[in-house]
Amino acid sequence: MKMFVTERRNKIMELLHDKQRLTVKELSEQIGVSEATLRTDLNKMEKNGLLTRTHGGAMLNQQSEVDYDTSFSVREKQNRKEKSLIAKEAFQFIEEKQCILLDASSTALELARYLNEQMIRLTVVTSGIQTALELKDNPNITVILIGGVVTKGSTTMEGTLGVELLNKLNIDILFTSANGFSVENGMTDFNLYEVELKQHMVKKAQKIVAVIDHSKIGVTSSAPFASTDQIDVLITNDSIDSDTERILVNHNIQVISAL
Repeated sequence: MKMFVTERRNKIMELLHDKQRLTVKELSEQIGVSEATLRTDLNKMEKNGLLTRTHGGAMLNQQSEVDYDTSFSVREKQNRKEKSLIAKEAFQFIEEKQCILLDASSTALELARYLNEQMIRLTVVTSGIQTALELKDNPNITVILIGGVVTKGSTTMEGTLGVELLNKLNIDILFTSANGFSVENGMTDFNLYEVELKQHMVKKAQKIVAVIDHSKIGVTSSAPFASTDQIDVLITNDSIDSDTERILVNHNIQVISAL
């Protein structure tokens, strides 16, 4: 069966995480596509920081391995207090009867928990299974879960099966986090399937609010899903250095430190 480009490249990453280093010939035999196609894939993936090309093949980057192995359950526990502060600041942008979009990040889950304690009527669209479960019993909130593929160790819907649903909705605000954010590269993440869905989420929302704890600032991960120019508000839990903040303000981004 023919694979889409994203499926093929995710399969390459799965194989590399298992073997660490593979030749183009080995990849061709396991995936069932030509070596020429795989060379094109590997060159593009190297540019995106996913891997390092070797003579006749590729090897996994150390950072990609760290990214891949950091499960949601681990990430949810990291900087929990800081994410809670960010969530409270993010709530200030939400109005009664809006339709908001939450990604599957642990920071967006903190926002969902905070929303659950408020008396506000909303429609919440999300790609996060945990986020949907958090809000499902709230009588004031209509929850719409974006369809997609659930992968091992993940609590997010991945792939573009949910794009048709997104296209039928008017989204007021998207609250999204990332594995990394930098002025040069914007918001980046390591899961190509999730990145592809997030790109569509960014396009659908009238306002983009980036909710990013301080550990992600200045970090660049594998693939971008939102450029700096697409972001309207950036909420973090620490003061950004004055030079970076000035650049962000020049990009018309409202910067908020949830201290």
